[in-house]
Amino acid sequence: MVEVKKISNTAKRQVTFACVYAPGHTVALAGVFNDWDSGNILMEYVADIRGYRCVLQLAPGSYEYKLVIDGEWVLDDSNPNFASNDFGTLNSVAVVE
Repeated sequence: MVEVKKISNTAKRQVTFACVYAPGHTVALAGVFNDWDSGNILMEYVADIRGYRCVLQLAPGSYEYKLVIDGEWVLDDSNPNFASNDFGTLNSVAVVE
């Protein structure tokens, strides 16, 4: 899931990435916004949503990304937007307006 909110006095938006997944796992976010580094944006488990969440500040644009769950790269199944990649698989796409 991707949720976008405007931040006052800046062109950037507050973008929340979330996924429903059981506690006790390592869940990270990797994409064009962090050079596909699977270790520097760790998502935090939040009991209220029964899943993991992180918040980024991004400028308007289109951002390809994947979730990395216990080392396995997966699509964000709650996001219907995706694009093909050079590896013959798909990336999720977040559109920030």
